[in-house]
Amino acid sequence: MTILEDPAENMDVLLDRRRAATGPRRSWASTEPFVTHPRKALAAFDAEHWGSVAGHYVRQAMALDAVVAALVVSGVVLVAGASSAWPAVAAAVFLLVVAFGRGYDRKTLGDGPVEFQAVLRAGLGSAAIVALASVALAVPLPRLEVAATVVLLSVGTAVGRHALRRSLHGRRSRGVAMSRTLVVGDATSVHHLIHDLRGATYHGYQVIGVCLPAITDRPPQDGVPTLGALADIPQVAYDHQVDVVIVSGSELSGDALRRLSWALGRAGVDLVVAPGLVEVLGPRVHLRPTAGLSLLEVETSSPRRRMLAKSALDRTLGAMILLAATPVIALAALAVRLNSRGPAFFRQRRIGVDGREFTMWKLRSMYIDAEERKAALLASSDRDGLMFKMHDDPRITRVGKLLRRYSIDELPQLWNVVRGDMSLVGPRPPLPAEVDEYHDAVYRRLRVRPGLTGLWQVSGRADLSWDESIRLDLRYVDNWSVAMDLMILWKTGRAVFGGSGAY
Repeated sequence: MTILEDPAENMDVLLDRRRAATGPRRSWASTEPFVTHPRKALAAFDAEHWGSVAGHYVRQAMALDAVVAALVVSGVVLVAGASSAWPAVAAAVFLLVVAFGRGYDRKTLGDGPVEFQAVLRAGLGSAAIVALASVALAVPLPRLEVAATVVLLSVGTAVGRHALRRSLHGRRSRGVAMSRTLVVGDATSVHHLIHDLRGATYHGYQVIGVCLPAITDRPPQDGVPTLGALADIPQVAYDHQVDVVIVSGSELSGDALRRLSWALGRAGVDLVVAPGLVEVLGPRVHLRPTAGLSLLEVETSSPRRRMLAKSALDRTLGAMILLAATPVIALAALAVRLNSRGPAFFRQRRIGVDGREFTMWKLRSMYIDAEERKAALLASSDRDGLMFKMHDDPRITRVGKLLRRYSIDELPQLWNVVRGDMSLVGPRPPLPAEVDEYHDAVYRRLRVRPGLTGLWQVSGRADLSWDESIRLDLRYVDNWSVAMDLMILWKTGRAVFGGSGAY
């Protein structure tokens, strides 16, 4: 076939070839693109392909939500002895709001926070709708029963969705339920994008090839074949049963990108554009249509309402956890005193938000002469960069090893959270000596309150390199939100009880 400069013209040629091969009985106006292609038909029944799995996954999510709703309604009726239909009505409204809130959209299920946001909105929305309906109909509303139904439904549905997602992510880590993905652009941009996608297989993108500005360009050295030039994208998408084309770099833009979207639209292939905003996540980016253009607005500072919400979450939840953890702290403090001489608690000066110093509290996990012995052990550090860590640090007591493994030694920092020195989630508070060695970019870690836990805690903890730790901290500083904090707190529990990366 002759390769043309215009991707849309390439697709026209492909359409003509398909008509000649399949005859007049199928029209390209149908909603079944490329199904009669032999390999495409085979892929439609491929159990390892997301296109074949997505429908089943949606049905599983719907069935799971329905089962949870039935169990919750039955439980509320049984416990409360309810005789009205309000719990069942609340459950039905909840499921409808989930559906209308994209809770069953196959493009967001199993990937991203949208389905959990749909569950949260359904909880709030269904409560409001039922309350308004009772007022409009002048029918008494059993508030306790409806509230219990909505809360239990929200929690139960979220837990069920989490279990379903974990199962899907496990399959995707084995290369199952993936979308066949073609990455296009210049070699450098393609290389970075492939590296990022391979590090996050749970998103479901399986890179099967790349298209570069010219077929003779040096490939990105990622073990992925070069399948064509940029002008060949529609043909490559057709021949290799591609589900998603991801455009990176600046080689394709403007009218060329628009015409490519036309060509891929006729092939039933999704088009995704990577804007090149490094470490900028979705909540900071907003689409602003202006003068016929789609402009991306990047949030440069956190709104005051979000800051207040984070502060309220820290103080309230921190105080509740501190109250619950007080017996554990007391028992651990007693064990520290019995195991080695010295105080049960350890105080240390740390650097907080905007460079302000504060006193951080911990349960003592080392012998009292640990600071004096540190200088002799610096050469034995298992970490690169400024942070000192050793797998078998001789300064740690026997009780201290247990406290560190499950992060019990960090619990007194909840007092710092309640006082406002720290946050529940954020970068770890650095030592003054570490801050003295920071370069320009690392100083941005100090733009938010340091945290009891953070992205480092749920991404490997002390097993991470210094550069990786800084990258995760800066990602958090640039993109934090209350929803992200709640997600990190949820994942912290698993990391702490698993004891991974803690020493």
